[in-house]
Amino acid sequence: QVQLVESGGGLVQAGGSLRLSCAASGGTFSSYAMGWFRQAPGKERDFVAAIWWNDGNTRYADSMKGRFTISRDNAKNTVSLQMSSLKPEDTAVYYCAAKPFHWGTVSTRASEYPYWGQGTQVTVSS
Repeated sequence: QVQLVESGGGLVQAGGSLRLSCAASGGTFSSYAMGWFRQAPGKERDFVAAIWWNDGNTRYADSMKGRFTISRDNAKNTVSLQMSSLKPEDTAVYYCAAKPFHWGTVSTRASEYPYWGQGTQVTVSS
């Protein structure tokens, strides 16, 4: 079973950049697809981006395309989310999630990821 710990959140002005990291332990990291989700107060947890376990293919929510970049380093057991051109509406708690490869292909649905980190707060001021 994999454990996930996010870091890198904080306060940034609109138009700025932030890089989130997620460190994994306790499992074979390269056998998990990794996703980032976010949840704003009073709202559902939304898909942000995901990366396949083996070939680096990625998928993004439409509103993040061109602004966010997901990457992973299987040697370091980490997945990152580089965020740029941030907007106040990007303010949320950002979560890292893991889905075993044998559960099927990468998904945008939070319910298909069994492992989650505790989240890191990102606040974008206007």
